[in-house]
Amino acid sequence: MSSAESFETSILELARRARDASRPTSELSSQEKDEWLLRSADRLESAKKRILEANRIDLENAREKGVAAPLIGRLELSDDRWDAMLAGLRQVAALPDPIGSVSAMTVRPNGLRVGRMRIPLGVIGIIYESRPNVTVDTAALCVKSGNAVVLRGGSEAFHSNRALVEELRATARETNVPEDAIGFVPVTDRAAIAPLLRADQYVDLIIPRGGPELIRMVSENSTIPVIKHDAGVCHVFLDASADPEMATRIVIDSKIRQMSVCNGLETLLVHRDAAHSVMPSVLKALREERVEIRGCERTCEIMSDAIPASEDDYYAEFLDRILAVRVVDDLDEALNHIQTYGSDHTEVIVTESYANAQAFLRRADSSTVGVNCSTAFADGQRLGLGAEIGISTSKIHAYGPMGLEGLTTQKFILYGEGQLRE
Repeated sequence: MSSAESFETSILELARRARDASRPTSELSSQEKDEWLLRSADRLESAKKRILEANRIDLENAREKGVAAPLIGRLELSDDRWDAMLAGLRQVAALPDPIGSVSAMTVRPNGLRVGRMRIPLGVIGIIYESRPNVTVDTAALCVKSGNAVVLRGGSEAFHSNRALVEELRATARETNVPEDAIGFVPVTDRAAIAPLLRADQYVDLIIPRGGPELIRMVSENSTIPVIKHDAGVCHVFLDASADPEMATRIVIDSKIRQMSVCNGLETLLVHRDAAHSVMPSVLKALREERVEIRGCERTCEIMSDAIPASEDDYYAEFLDRILAVRVVDDLDEALNHIQTYGSDHTEVIVTESYANAQAFLRRADSSTVGVNCSTAFADGQRLGLGAEIGISTSKIHAYGPMGLEGLTTQKFILYGEGQLRE
């Protein structure tokens, strides 16, 4: 018997219980869901010492296994990340409940009123790596949007994830939220993923969130619809009219603020007319932050200690103090570069030209596109979503930071007065 077959029964049972829990979860009132969210935040705070001890075990194991520093950074429940995680629960509670809202109400010529009502998707399976705060963010969004969730975190964060889920499920037992609305795959063996990907009789959507290998494996093997939350190869383009001071501040914040996240800057594109007027001060600031520059030929001419960039560098998600830099001739070349090397995540233009700003917003096809701001704003909390289940790089049905509305769909509702189709 294969490893996948040995997990088949237990994983299907977990998915079945989530399906059974999804109906009562979809019928919870906003007050009931918000009570669970707020009490979960309080309960996690009370259990902080135990959870951080579990996180410490995961961090020690990761270091012993030689896990790369950026991935260890994603794994750690630092004070800032802990505070943001609990704040996310409370912010989601404060958001309007999308379930049951009606939009696009119209009246047909025969008097039939037609509208659309927002409803949960059902059961969400999320397969993710490293970040244990994703466990809490995901559970919060799924319950608030009336869905059940099956969580399958990475083995490197197993102890942290289990401790967090135990508290979330304990809070469910004290409220009206079904405990099985927060399901957790309790094993680290990757073979347990395969049965979940085939559980289409119970699970409505799979969301993989991690590295290219994980995304590819899930996409190729799932019989359930998949929304990818792929790598973040994010770009900033310094246009010819970019203000040097603004450009420097945006590039530094985008790259340095938190390098282990998917919305961090990985490639800097510079208009040739800004290469000598704007780029030197930006590169100087990056050098002061100990960022290694891997540049094109024109970049290396301006910055003598830059390392010549390879083709692979422009595809790379470094998650480290490394930045690829390329000088381009114009906006068209910048957009072509993004189309070729990007991952449909986040792109920003720094410019004083209204026409170029509007062209960039219209033509850059990624899930988040900005003008004169940091790439770090590609974040559910910063965009007013309270938290995010991830940043979708798939266009169907959600694109970009995925919050409550992204975890719902709409059904048609009809109000008649005896109308018949004749």
